[in-house]
Order: sequence, then structure tokens, then C-alpha cells
Amino acid sequence: MHRESLPAHDLPAGDVPSGSGTAPRSDTQSRSGITRRTALTALSGTLATGAVLAGAGAAQAADRQLKLGTNLGITPKPATRTLDSMFDEAASRYGVPGELLAAVGWTESRLEGRAGAPSMVNGFGIMHLVDNPTTKTLAEAARLTGVAENQLRTDDASNILGGAALLRARADALRLTAGDRGSLSSWMPVTEAYSGVADRQVAEMYAAGVSQALSGGFVRNGVAVPPKGFIPWDSFGQGTASNPPGYTSPVASPEPIGSALPAVTSAPANPSNYAKANRPNDYAINYIVIHVTQGSYTSAINWFQNSSANVSAHYIVRSSDGKITQCVDNANVAWHAGNRTYNYASIGIEHEGYITQSSWFTDAMYRSSAALVRSLCDRYGIPKTRSRIIGHIEVPQATHTDPGPLWNWSKYMSYVTAGTTTPSWQLILDNTSPEFSASSNWQISDWSSQKWGANYRFATSEPVTDTAWYSANLPANGRYVIECRYPADAAYNNLTPYVIATPTGNEVVYVDQTHLGAQWRSLGTYDLTAGYKPVVGISRWAKGTGYVIADAIRISRVG
Repeated sequence: MHRESLPAHDLPAGDVPSGSGTAPRSDTQSRSGITRRTALTALSGTLATGAVLAGAGAAQAADRQLKLGTNLGITPKPATRTLDSMFDEAASRYGVPGELLAAVGWTESRLEGRAGAPSMVNGFGIMHLVDNPTTKTLAEAARLTGVAENQLRTDDASNILGGAALLRARADALRLTAGDRGSLSSWMPVTEAYSGVADRQVAEMYAAGVSQALSGGFVRNGVAVPPKGFIPWDSFGQGTASNPPGYTSPVASPEPIGSALPAVTSAPANPSNYAKANRPNDYAINYIVIHVTQGSYTSAINWFQNSSANVSAHYIVRSSDGKITQCVDNANVAWHAGNRTYNYASIGIEHEGYITQSSWFTDAMYRSSAALVRSLCDRYGIPKTRSRIIGHIEVPQATHTDPGPLWNWSKYMSYVTAGTTTPSWQLILDNTSPEFSASSNWQISDWSSQKWGANYRFATSEPVTDTAWYSANLPANGRYVIECRYPADAAYNNLTPYVIATPTGNEVVYVDQTHLGAQWRSLGTYDLTAGYKPVVGISRWAKGTGYVIADAIRISRVG
């Protein structure tokens, strides 16, 4: 699936009514603008009719032709379907950009159908069609396409068709016009709706993951989507960097990094899925338990927020970039280990992915999780050894096998015990630096003694695109650790959005500025390119309450 452009022509809004599985497209047309190398390999001899599987009706027609060929004494050549062609056909039928459809599949499953095996939330196939007490997208896809639920579970082509139908139904519900459907960025709210997540912040995480896949591109299982560049999924915008009168000098002797507490996003689990406690005062924390979600990042968060789940974990780590979300406070007891004693004595960390697919276990995930584990071990006095940092399978009476044989324990533990790293280049910027820019809505204060330098900026939390940006003149292409520092106060925002401008689009980390002030907090490690450009923004479009604070940023090159 080599996607060169957005759809040049699109379906009229009424061509495929929401709730209808009819109106298959002519195989000679490609109104979605997708380059189609093949729709379906023709059968040999007189059977070269090229029947396209487009729901149960077309499948039956193809079956009739195969029987006819057999009766005539002709041995038919088996039809070969590439995953690429399956995306093409589904996208063309429902007027969905092929790149978007593939990116949703990539986000959900890394384009692996898993032969109908269910995810943690009972989702199926490449497009993760769900069948649980609160989410019924499998049944909805069956209704939209006319394809049986069992076929949608196990057949890749049908599953992709179901995903395309759902996306188009969501687009119609949001009243996307034909013009809107020609822009990938217009589909980002549609992907939020596709996620099925009630929590808006978590739904935005899902859209960000799809946007990231499109921006950077991907190749897997014969499907190739080239990088699309920056695709806005958020309200933070892009910074502009005008040359300042002078650049801030890099730190002469860079400080070691690696011990900074990672910044995490909060997405609380439903209270019915964990036990209230006051650890470590009432129960000692002696173990870290490593899990794999058997599903996507956002589907796991959403499941923990479901009152019927009866399961949770303290943290979830995203595959693509190591983003961390906390679902249960460390003081409380998450239900993750399947063993009451270990639940009360441990912190559970889920990692996005499936135990049978090593592609989910990225270096970014290993490093981010290891930094989290290192900080937790230091905080609670847990030895950094394999006897205390264990897999779910190692919990007594465990019925789960995660993190599985593909989890690289040697690499992971080397990161946990690595300690600090001295960067080759380091830059510290604050609100007085010439590279800092903000509107007059960001006021100056020197009230807090926890500030970095002479003062800091503060602004009210508002749903407006008014981001304060820190630009930097980066010396080379490479990996950079981004850290933030701020004064903390109960009147400040508990979900302040820090926006990291990467070559493939914005990455957002929400930081609780009500506590842990006057120390460096890691926002993650990112691949950045050389030159002068906006690197970090702080947005007023916060989901929490209280003032948002812009104080200091530290950028360190580590690779």
C-alpha cells in the first residue's frame, strides 16, 4: 500500500448511508485516490472475472464460480489476497482514506490479525472489533457490512472492511463533508470516536497515536504508508521560531541525567477496579510486576476505567514512544497480579502489545519503563534485581504468561541498573531566554521560591491555542532527553500539557504541577533534527484546573 496522496475524489455523503452495508464500489474505479496494484488475482481460464470480496454476497458469488469451474473440469488458480489490497478495497468501498485505515490498523494491532484470538478487552483482528458488555463494535460492524460476526473475527479482509465501515459511520455522524474527507487532519476526531473511549483525554491519546503513525509512516506485512509529515490532531498548534538576538549558551559541563522522575499522564481507573490503601504505611511495596496488555495502549486504559473490568494496573507504557500513563495511585492496591498477597505488595506496570509480537517491544518502551522502575525502586527501597522485578508469569499461582519469551529481560534490566548518563550537549532555557516566546496572556511572577532563575510565567487554563514556546538551536540530528522544571503549588494545574515538537508531529505529556516542584522531571527521549526550531511548548488548553506554569526546560543530547 504505497500511499502517495490524499483522495482526489471522494464518495458523496449519501453513497454509503450510515447503517447500510450496501453500495459496493465498481472495481474499475478508485475514487478514494489510492494506488491499487491489484484488487484480486483473477482465476485461470474462463474464471477470470475478478470477483471482489465485498461482504457475504460477493463471497458467495466467488464460491459459485469456483464450483462452476470444477464442474467444467477446470482447475481454478487459488485467489491470492494481499493485506495491501484488502485495505484498498475496504477504503474504496466506504470512502475512507486508505492511509488512515491502515494507520488505525497499525495503532490497534501492528497489522496482525492473530487468527481471531481476542485481546484483553475481547477485541478481534487487525481493526480490533470489540465485543464486551460495554463496547459492541463487532456487532455494529456486522450490521454495517452484512458480514457475520464470526467471519469478522477471523477473516482479515472482512475485519478490515468492518473497520472501514465503522470509520465512515463515525465520519457521517460528525458530518464530515466530501471536502473534509479529503484531509487526513479532518479525520482525527473520527479516530477519537472510533476508539470507543469515553474519557476525552484518553481518546485524544488514541488520535495522537494514529497521527504519529501517519506522520512517521510505517511498513509491515506488505503494507507501506510513507511519512505524511505533520498532521495536527490537537489544539496546540505549531510554534514559529524567529531568530533571536542571540542564542543561550549550552551548559559548559553537562549534568548527568537518568535519575529524573519520569513525567506521567493521569487517567484514573474506576474505583471498583482497585482497593484503597495507604501504602507503604499499611503495606510494604516489595515488588514490581511486569505485564503486557494483550491489546493497545488506549484500550487497556479504557478497560481499567470500565466498572465491570475488575482489573487494573498502576501504570501503562506506550510502545511507540514510551509515554507513561498512571491509572492507580501507588498508595492504592491495583488488581493486576492474580494473587492477593502480591497485589498488596507490588506495583504493576502494563506494556502495550502482545506477547507473540516482538515489534511492540521498542527501545523507547524499554527505556521509559526502566526509568520508571528505577525511580520506583529508589523511592520504595526495592532492590533492582530480577527477584524483585518480576514478570506476571513469575507470580505464584499465576495463570498468565506475560511478558512472554520475546520480552528482552537482559536489555531491560541493563537499563534499570544503568544509573545516570552524561550527555554530550546540554541546554537550559527559561522564560527569560531569548528563545522563549509567549503572548501577553502569560504573566510574570517571582512569587514562588521554587522557581528557576529570577521568575516564571503563569496563565489561566483556557480552551485556546495560546502556547508558550521554547525554541533551541540543536547541534545535530540525534536523540534528546527533554526535561521540565517548575514551581509547584496547589493552585497550579494538575494536567498541564507539555508539547514536544518532533519531526513527525506534536507529542504531548501532561504534568501535574501541584507537586514535585523544584526538580527536573523527564518528558521523554525524542529523535530531533539539527537547527533552530521550536522544541517544547506549554499550552493553556489544559484539562485540569489551576494556573499553567512555564519556567525552565532542559534539553540533553544522548545519542
